[in-house]
Amino acid sequence: MAQKIIGDHKIPADKVFVAGLSAGAAMAVILGQTHGDIFAGVGVHSGLPYGVATDVASAFGAMGNSAAQGGKEKAKRTIVFHGTADGTVHPANGDAIAARQVELSGAVRISEEIAGARNARRDVVRDENGVPVLEHWVVNGLGHAWSGGRSEGSYTDPEGPDASAAMVRFFFNDEVK
Repeated sequence: MAQKIIGDHKIPADKVFVAGLSAGAAMAVILGQTHGDIFAGVGVHSGLPYGVATDVASAFGAMGNSAAQGGKEKAKRTIVFHGTADGTVHPANGDAIAARQVELSGAVRISEEIAGARNARRDVVRDENGVPVLEHWVVNGLGHAWSGGRSEGSYTDPEGPDASAAMVRFFFNDEVK
């Protein structure tokens, strides 16, 4: 399906990304690892690390506890959002996704605090050319909801930093304004 859209709309290979929330985030991680030749970057909001679940029982186990060891991964440009008050997918899962990408890239993290209605910490990992290969956002008080989403939506929290804008900025290598 992605290849058809890419072909029909003549999308450059370095401009094809996948993102999701919760189970959709877990799927985005899987697609980034299994189809890394198609997706140039992955957006993960409240999801699970690659390979921690093989069935419904293991998925619920990983969601409720600290993340287990996942499968064999490759480095992939990734942006992660997770709330500290997420009672559905344990926040340690976001930490595990980010930590694994840092380990694979061999790069160094730079942290900054983001003030707002919901304060957040943003860790950025850059490659040797200064291009961000990972952003990891930890949003204080955010539950299992899309950070910065519109209040009319389901599973959204308008008080958090805008995850959609951050992901687009990250994918297109724009600096934070």
